[in-house]
Amino acid sequence: MEIERINENTIKFYISYIDIEDRGFDKEDIWYNRERSEQLFWQMMDEVNYKEDFSVDGPLWIQVQAMDKGLEIVVTKAQLSKDGESLELNVDDKTIQTSVEEKVDSVLEDKFGSHEEDGEESEEELSFVIQFRDFEDVIQLSHYFEETYGIENRLYHYKEKYMLYVEFDDTVLGDDEQEDILSQLLEFGYDSQTTIYRLEEYGKVIFADDALTQVKQYFPLK
Repeated sequence: MEIERINENTIKFYISYIDIEDRGFDKEDIWYNRERSEQLFWQMMDEVNYKEDFSVDGPLWIQVQAMDKGLEIVVTKAQLSKDGESLELNVDDKTIQTSVEEKVDSVLEDKFGSHEEDGEESEEELSFVIQFRDFEDVIQLSHYFEETYGIENRLYHYKEKYMLYVEFDDTVLGDDEQEDILSQLLEFGYDSQTTIYRLEEYGKVIFADDALTQVKQYFPLK
């Protein structure tokens, strides 16, 4: 795998299809198996971090270009503003700013849109990982919600960060309710590219069931 450091926040790397196969993956995995493609991506990112000290501790902007003999991937780390309401990505000296509402649309498109084919909607429930700057934000969030019915949530500690896995039950919550709750969650944290599989394998479980309710019980507001 060839790696090129663009700047402090951006890195580009190229991996051939032969290298991908040597890692135990194939083209079917890359294009049609989301779990396997995520495994490949994070495997490559671990190698990038090892060789270039490019640690991932926040949202990412990822661009993938399929080439004749492999994939070219550009990864840029986003910088959160102080108010937590916007996301800045420095890509080729151009700044992209995304509001909380736009982040919601992006997350929903990523979770739902990528599974839609021929006009058919995926029946998979919406799930994602929210990362927090510190544990105080988790406490504030837990007291924000009076009811978490229809929201499966588990809290993990991974790479010195607290991460909340959230999955909506679409038999309980409609699309509008899910979008509204997601926008509220993103006021306290931000959508992470870390997968639940990675958290389960490498993270430490803090609360395995109804995490927000337990955090609220154990950590009252001062």
